[in-house]
Parts: sequence; structure tokens; C-alpha cells
Amino acid sequence: MKTALALLFALVVVDQARAQTAQPTPAADIANTEIQAAVQKTAALPVSDQQLRMVSIKGEYNVGAAVVHRAKTAGQELGGALAHSQITEVYYIISGNGTLVTGGTLENAKDRPTTGRTLIGPSTEGTKILNGKSRQVGPGDMVIIPPDTPHTFTEITTDRIVYMVVRVDPHKILQAD
Repeated sequence: MKTALALLFALVVVDQARAQTAQPTPAADIANTEIQAAVQKTAALPVSDQQLRMVSIKGEYNVGAAVVHRAKTAGQELGGALAHSQITEVYYIISGNGTLVTGGTLENAKDRPTTGRTLIGPSTEGTKILNGKSRQVGPGDMVIIPPDTPHTFTEITTDRIVYMVVRVDPHKILQAD
């Protein structure tokens, strides 16, 4: 028993020493001017998802930041929904309002091809969400969307909605900068 405790203590000390000598990952800054420039660059598009950073955290996982904007739906349903199998997304609404649906089941689900560099990793897409939770979102709201959770906007009620997306990639499937 004393040998096992001594070994455990030694492992904890070694782990702490390693943690103290490990180089921290530098912070990644994204200025508001960069976010606004990215939105303006694609302002004419109905939907735009632009990755601003994808950072490797000590080689253990990746965290990315993107800015997305979607144009007003003019009373028509957007259609289409996704569920990312390995990525958690965190939405933070900057401006605009809309209806976000999460959960439920994807109708007509099929795997979405992932060719080349992708922002979202392996995903399933469907024509819409059945039995999901619908909520109104606007500036300052935040929604955490775990892996395999269907999600879609069904209506944008303002000229456009702009939101930041933080993507947590524990399996390092997205390419870090």
C-alpha cells in the first residue's frame, strides 16, 4: 500500500512539474474591426460563414472562431438543417433577430460530404428538424450546440442576423492556423 501511494505521489509530482514547464498557448486576438470587415466583405451574400481563427490548444484540441451572417428570410422558411458529429458550436448573437431550432430529428437525413478544408467537420444534413425546440434569439443571446444536435434558423426577422461561432474541436479534425 505504501509503495502504491509513493508511486501515485511521484506521478502527481512529475505531472505537476511537466505542467509548470509546458509552454502556454498564446492568446488569439480578434478585434471588432476584423469581425466587421469580414461581415462587410460578404454582405451581399445571403449566408456567409467565415473562419477567423482556428487555434491548436497545446496539441490536445482545437478551438475556432468564425463570424456568420444570414439575410432576412422575407417570411419564407429557410429549409435545411445540420448536426455536426464531432464539433460543439457556441453561437453568440451580435446583431439581428431570428428563430433558431435545435434538437429533435433531421428529416431526410444524409451524411454531408467533407471535402477539402471544412469549418464544421463531419455532419449530417436534412431538409428540416422534426420536434425540435424553437426559440427567438437576438443581440447578446448565446446558445451552446453539442455534437449530433440538429440545428437551423427557420426565420430571420431583421435585415440580417450576425453571430460569432466558437467551434470546439476535441478530436482535432479541423485544420488549425
